[in-house]
Amino acid sequence: MTGPILLYDGVCGLCHRSVQFVLRHDAAGRFRFAALQSAFAAGILSRYGRDPRDLDTVYLLLDEGGANERLLCRSDAILAVLRELGGPWALLATARVLPRTLRDRAYAFLARRRYRWFGRSDQCLLPRAEVRSRFLDADSPSERQPRPARSG
Repeated sequence: MTGPILLYDGVCGLCHRSVQFVLRHDAAGRFRFAALQSAFAAGILSRYGRDPRDLDTVYLLLDEGGANERLLCRSDAILAVLRELGGPWALLATARVLPRTLRDRAYAFLARRRYRWFGRSDQCLLPRAEVRSRFLDADSPSERQPRPARSG
């Protein structure tokens, strides 16, 4: 399976709801998911020089292992998710015209308050059986390691 990989805080209520939103609106079933707390996400983030312990950021990995592979974060990641979902959600992605600093400040404001406003679980929530194969967490039956960075 290929497609964008959304890296999210697995214990965050808002993040869990966001993943559920993507699952509902991703008619093609292209998106895959991994909690930031997983070994899979840590491998990707380390490869990009990001701190895997930073749970205040959502990431979207596009074109995994391909020539155009890239890692988006914060508001860029959210807007790319909306664009990938297509339909009416793609219209919201036009917010990209706003300066990134302004978008990321709004993102940081929400990220700092997300546990207080949306709750927090003691552990990562398990996905429903029918979508479990789309989750790439280390404890998943579809366990796999992120691809190593390509040389050259």
